[in-house]
Amino acid sequence: MPVYRDDAVVLRTHKLGEADRIVTLLTRRHGKIRAVARGVRRTASKFGSRLEPFMVADLQLYEGRTLDVITQAESIGAYGAEISQDYAAYTAANAMVEAADRLTEAEGSLQQYLLLVGALRSLSRREHGPDLTLDSYLLRALAIAGWAPSFEDCSRCGAPGPHTAVVVQLGGVVCDACAPPGTPRITPTTVHLLGALLAGDWAVAEAASQRDRGQASGIVAAYAQWHLERGLRSLSHVSRGTAPE
Repeated sequence: MPVYRDDAVVLRTHKLGEADRIVTLLTRRHGKIRAVARGVRRTASKFGSRLEPFMVADLQLYEGRTLDVITQAESIGAYGAEISQDYAAYTAANAMVEAADRLTEAEGSLQQYLLLVGALRSLSRREHGPDLTLDSYLLRALAIAGWAPSFEDCSRCGAPGPHTAVVVQLGGVVCDACAPPGTPRITPTTVHLLGALLAGDWAVAEAASQRDRGQASGIVAAYAQWHLERGLRSLSHVSRGTAPE
């Protein structure tokens, strides 16, 4: 059977039999795959810890009839242990891998792989607040998937911004002429924060107030739910941090 190697981030795992595990992976070159890891639940397993969620590994696999089989795993990014020690980071990471799983349903993407690995690495190193890292990841992952929101010009007619009316179904902010009756409004600083999260402008994002972070998180969640057709279950467990007003 053909043998191949690839780098992969572990999205989720399921028990199989008494000692095996099915691992869902987002790989660098082969997209999203499901593979069997034999014997990893035995205490003597040498590579079981490298196949836990949020871990990044260099894998050797061979193609099976229904599922590929992992034969070797060398750690590239041991992010799981660091992330699991912090509840806010852990819940954010769960939402990230759930989103990645859903966004790569048909096939993988190198951009999605690199974005997810970078976000998990950032979480493990505590580079930014977990809530900001998650919201930035979701916006950028949706943009890569073809659903880039607009937080400057009107997403419907293109009228120059700034605008403060938000309609997630229309792709972001809209001008007064395009805003349906009763359209919710957000503060200009929240709009600025959303643009910063999409662009990866961490200086602006980290200076935002808790109120703006909360508003932005609600919009990001609604935008993700709209395009993924159903909500991310992990978002209900996300622990939101605090920021100075």
